[in-house]
Amino acid sequence: MLRSTEEVVASLREALTGVGVALPSLGVDPVTGAGEERFALVTLGRCNVRTAEKLASVLRGERPPVGAHAVDVRDGRIGEVMGHVGGNAQLRPLAGGREWDCPPESTGPAAQEEVLWARVRERNREARLP
Repeated sequence: MLRSTEEVVASLREALTGVGVALPSLGVDPVTGAGEERFALVTLGRCNVRTAEKLASVLRGERPPVGAHAVDVRDGRIGEVMGHVGGNAQLRPLAGGREWDCPPESTGPAAQEEVLWARVRERNREARLP
């Protein structure tokens, strides 16, 4: 049995959310959804370039995906994944700065609390500078 377009859209939204991608305009196309068309079109909608890059990274199977926050388990540093080169994830410190290479197997997901703490530590460090 075929699922309704609304069910498929909900399933796609859930799957995308599970990999950290949000398409703000995802929905059922109002024109084909209101007509006699048996299969309405799905509107994937518009998104910013960071979301598009993250979606492409997820579809390529890159781990961790571009845009995700990750912990370099070798030394505990937290960074944002900026890309993948030569089999390594390129991480950038949350406060900006020089990227470093990290093998994907040496990365772990960064919890929201860890990301927040890293940002607070950096702000405190900046406030202490003369």
